[in-house]
Amino acid sequence: MKRICIFCGSSPGTRQVYSEAARELGHMFVKTGIDLVYGGASVGLMGILARTVLDGGGRVTGVIPRMLAEKEVALTRLDDLRVVESMHERKALMAELSDGFIALPGGIGTIEEFIEVLTWSQLGIHDKPCGLLNIDGYYDRLLSFLGHMAKEGFIRPECCMTVLVAKDPAVLLMKMNQYRSPKLDKADWALKLSNV
Repeated sequence: MKRICIFCGSSPGTRQVYSEAARELGHMFVKTGIDLVYGGASVGLMGILARTVLDGGGRVTGVIPRMLAEKEVALTRLDDLRVVESMHERKALMAELSDGFIALPGGIGTIEEFIEVLTWSQLGIHDKPCGLLNIDGYYDRLLSFLGHMAKEGFIRPECCMTVLVAKDPAVLLMKMNQYRSPKLDKADWALKLSNV
């Protein structure tokens, strides 16, 4: 994998462990030669991650909507900073530029971005790996809820298996490199379920 998109908070969170994880992942990107694609901000976990990669000599592409460029204070020292007109354009461009996706801890925007690329995977729009860096169990409740959705018949059980999860960045990157997308026929599955 050459370029990975990271979704994460524009806040650092309340505990130092989140910032430490962002730095560790940034160091892993530099060590393994992976380019970072992210939301372009200089604040929160986003800024910590991007600066870590840049300081280590890695390459970073930031994609930020014009309306947020000043509000989130875009990181102007990026190799490649792309200012777009909308959140939709931001997410589409980040997905196009990337070979895979990882969510670090973050807020509603982080969850929304990750769920969207996971949905695209489920629909067969892409076959790129989607991973959660589950720092101190941050995503345990989300994973539990995905399992609940599958149990209740609203997503295929295989969809849960397409989410790669690890608490260690090196392990998650290894899982992403080994990932082979299952062929999910959502329409066929939904039809079979409706005939039960």
